[in-house]
Amino acid sequence: MAYVLGFFAADGNMIRNNRGAHFIAFYNCELSILRFVRMSLGSSHKIAKRKLKPKHTQCYQLQIGSKEIFKDLLTLGMSPAKSKIILFPKIPNRYVSDFIRGYFDGDGCVYLRHLKFADRKRKRWIFLTLFTSGSKLFLEQLHVVLKKHGIQGGCIRIKKRGFDLSLSMRDSLALFHLMYDTRTTTGLFLPRKYSIFRKAIKILYPDAAVV
Repeated sequence: MAYVLGFFAADGNMIRNNRGAHFIAFYNCELSILRFVRMSLGSSHKIAKRKLKPKHTQCYQLQIGSKEIFKDLLTLGMSPAKSKIILFPKIPNRYVSDFIRGYFDGDGCVYLRHLKFADRKRKRWIFLTLFTSGSKLFLEQLHVVLKKHGIQGGCIRIKKRGFDLSLSMRDSLALFHLMYDTRTTTGLFLPRKYSIFRKAIKILYPDAAVV
């Protein structure tokens, strides 16, 4: 559930209509992650297709009607229209890595590129990770938590729709171990992002231990 809460913090919404019905919804452009979430919640609700503007990207939505889950999310610090006001919730230390992995699978990116720069003769590998949020305070609090778990640097930058927390190559390696050393206990992670980490570590840190 820590993973699901992290994913909800990134790509979830809480809806209360005029008739008093309570819904929670998860959104993502990768169908597999919503299937993971649905399975974890023991839900049989249908995953629907939807289009995102302006590029009309194919996306998916899992919506569940539940006053109980809605109330639990309020207790955990979530809220409707949370994108710009969300704070990092109080998570027991043993579940922090699962929460962060869930958030990263929703609103995180890992980049691995082999690029040639004008001032260099040879190509150079670029390996970095990003967390995105509309709430700068959430990223600041996340940054504090990450520094307690082996991340040494990182910087928060403003972007068109919110903020990024960017981690460089060495900190991305530390983030990998924080997020994925516990993945076998839950089975919840996005294989596509995990595989990019694995490729980066194989190329840049061939002697590093990888789970």
